[in-house]
Amino acid sequence: MPLKIVRNDITKMAVDAIVNPTDPTLSGGGGVDAAIHRAAGPRLEAACKALGGCKTGEAKVTEGFVLPCKYILHTVGPVWRGGLFGEKRQLTACYQNALALARARSCESVAFPLISAATNGYPRAKALRVAVEAITGFLTENEMEVYIVVFTRDEVAVSEKLFQAVEQYIDDVYVGERYDAPREMQRRALYAETPMDALEGALSYAPSGPAMDMSTLAEMLDQVDENFGKTVLRKIDEKGMTDVECYKRANIDRRLFNKIKNEPNYRPGKQTALALAIALKLSLAETKELLMKAGFALSHSNKADIVVEYCIQAGLYDIFQINELLFRFDLSPLGY
Repeated sequence: MPLKIVRNDITKMAVDAIVNPTDPTLSGGGGVDAAIHRAAGPRLEAACKALGGCKTGEAKVTEGFVLPCKYILHTVGPVWRGGLFGEKRQLTACYQNALALARARSCESVAFPLISAATNGYPRAKALRVAVEAITGFLTENEMEVYIVVFTRDEVAVSEKLFQAVEQYIDDVYVGERYDAPREMQRRALYAETPMDALEGALSYAPSGPAMDMSTLAEMLDQVDENFGKTVLRKIDEKGMTDVECYKRANIDRRLFNKIKNEPNYRPGKQTALALAIALKLSLAETKELLMKAGFALSHSNKADIVVEYCIQAGLYDIFQINELLFRFDLSPLGY
């Protein structure tokens, strides 16, 4: 299952478990912790007291009470002290231990906030990178749908230098909102002034010539190019990858990949096709060729396409970093 970054209120997530970043006393003191306690109702406080506290990096579980989730996974994130006191190791443990608890309870979906990034002062960019590394490490061996829940796009703190470079690239090539105004007015005038019978005559016109040889058409159809699924499997072999490595790197789930692999007529969505191109580290020309197999093309009138094009040209093939960029631009992510 994939990792998704979403904007939402974590207390409203309809998942099997949500993660509560708390303090060692599990008291519901502030921030997300306090919001979860308010939303879960007064019985949560008594359940937390019965757990006997929680150390930094550990995780403990209660039921979800009146929340839409089955479980609340409580974990204590580290306070940022410059990164020299084991903060990364402790933060990684928060994610690993919470996910282990979720797996032990057969959870299929879990939602995390950015642990330690608010009240504990952990720099957001670093906190997000730890979260992505810990969760994707877990997902390489496990099937689960995992969400990182944020309130605003700005909470996803990708490198400002990279963000500005992509923003400039979009400004340079984006054509979706540009057109030749005089030519557009001329086109509209033409359609407004052309009699309908003339338009109908033009549309019904067929060039004269010999009838098409249907046997030739049949031969052409027999020579249809390699389909999308076969192309992906061939590329996997050429790259020396396994199927699992490919779909994990593409951030798509196993069931979707199996459709692509086993159903000859299955055509994936564009974001899935692009995700596989990124996972396979295809060049821009190879990416365009793969997209054509699914009936798509990269377009400079589509901002998401431009972001992906920039990343490929820059040699950036980290699907999660690309999705962080797309999230910041309020664009659809790859994969899923």
